[in-house]
Amino acid sequence: MTILLLLVPISLVLLGLAIWAFVWAVRRGQFDDLDTPPLDILREDTDGPRPLSAQDGGTANGNNTPDKGRLDECGRDKGHTDAR
Repeated sequence: MTILLLLVPISLVLLGLAIWAFVWAVRRGQFDDLDTPPLDILREDTDGPRPLSAQDGGTANGNNTPDKGRLDECGRDKGHTDAR
């Protein structure tokens, strides 16, 4: 029963911190617009497809030389070939 003398004040302090964090978030505008951010990812790009350039993984001079130092989607060097 004496443990309640410790647990009740600790729980009241934690409750006060939670209320303070909620009030702080409301004042900072964290809950102002909850609908638009999830919908932003569904919008299509309006500028159309980008042309393939040297920075996007193509070759700058137009031939089929491997891109040394460039990484693919798995993090491997694009100029590297697996010997499996």
